[in-house]
Amino acid sequence: MTTVAPTALLALGALASVVLAAFLLRALPRAAFTAWTLVLFFVPIWVGANAGVFWSAITALTVVLIASQWMWVPLHPADGWMAVFTALLVGLFLMKGVTYTSMLTAVLEWVIPYTWGRIACARIGTMWTTRTIALVATAAAGLALLEFVTSFNPFVLIPGPEPLYSAWDDLQPRGGFLRVEGAFGHSIALGAALAMSSAFVIAARWRVIPTIAAIGIIVAATIVTFSRAGLITLIITIVLSVCLLPGISTRLRATVAAIGAIGAAVIFPVVDGVLGAAGEEAAVSAGYRTDLLVLIQQVRLFGSSGDWASLVQGDFYLGYFARSIDNASMLMLLRYGVIPTLLLLATIACAVLLAVRRVGRNPAALAVAGQLPSLVVVALITQYGTFLWFCVGLAVAWGSVRRAASDVAEGSRRQEMPRTEGRRRVLRG
Repeated sequence: MTTVAPTALLALGALASVVLAAFLLRALPRAAFTAWTLVLFFVPIWVGANAGVFWSAITALTVVLIASQWMWVPLHPADGWMAVFTALLVGLFLMKGVTYTSMLTAVLEWVIPYTWGRIACARIGTMWTTRTIALVATAAAGLALLEFVTSFNPFVLIPGPEPLYSAWDDLQPRGGFLRVEGAFGHSIALGAALAMSSAFVIAARWRVIPTIAAIGIIVAATIVTFSRAGLITLIITIVLSVCLLPGISTRLRATVAAIGAIGAAVIFPVVDGVLGAAGEEAAVSAGYRTDLLVLIQQVRLFGSSGDWASLVQGDFYLGYFARSIDNASMLMLLRYGVIPTLLLLATIACAVLLAVRRVGRNPAALAVAGQLPSLVVVALITQYGTFLWFCVGLAVAWGSVRRAASDVAEGSRRQEMPRTEGRRRVLRG
């Protein structure tokens, strides 16, 4: 009895704290989003707590923010694809067609961040969202440069539960240099996140010098990840942003283009030298991604591919791929099947299509478009997956806001036309 009472009081106190925090976050949506962005970029994925399942800090905070900032938003076809995927995922799990771990990964790391992106845009506003991501990402890039100079990563000193901590705490060398990874647990994840962030920096509408400085810091930090996927998607994202983002000054476009051309001429030989020094390691890494295609034959229409790790397909022992599959699309196919994967890709396509249309074009859509090559060469690891799916939801929400604003403007213009025409007739009379 003496043990039960203090435990109940502690539980009641914890519940009261959560309720109080929810009310506080509801009253301060911009501060809440700033806190979320800081956790995304500066808190490792192994930091969290066990409550039935392991809740990483970023996932737990995302759930709290969805609950505290909840509001109805205009629906989009992407919401339908995501809803059908979620329902199908639960059904497959109940029929034991999808493992519990795979279901949790999809819900906690993909569906929940997507939902938060849909809500955040309407609740917080586009410009605050853009500038917050741009500022925090630039700070994270600056810290990554410091990590490269000192060869010291403070985030790996933060303890975490096993085996999660051991999976991500190792620092990786390449070509005689230590690849920076910040709080993302892997250089590929950091490089991809910084590549996406570059679109928000360009869209932040700061003055030319601060914008160029921020882009320079992000580019430099991405370079020292020595991630080919990060560098390629960074270039794609910057080019798309400079060419397609509305409201960007001609001066900024010209400055970014000029400095980018000069920087590429200077930096490319250095990066090529490092990758060349890596030699066999880089070649094996690239060859491994090509070899993954043999797993296509194991994919089912619905559900997991089952226990394929012990099979031999031609000259390949498939257990070779069991530890890691660096291909997000392939991993979706193996875990969930063809139809659920197509639903996920359809959701991503809805965000990418906004980059093509002028109405609704936004930095989140361009960030997602820039990541398309990564979906076939890297997995959605650590916070990278969370950030990508948040950007998908943000892009869809942003497009809906812009389309609604365009419809309102068009309606107002049509209402004004008869009035103006009537005034002209009166004057003529």
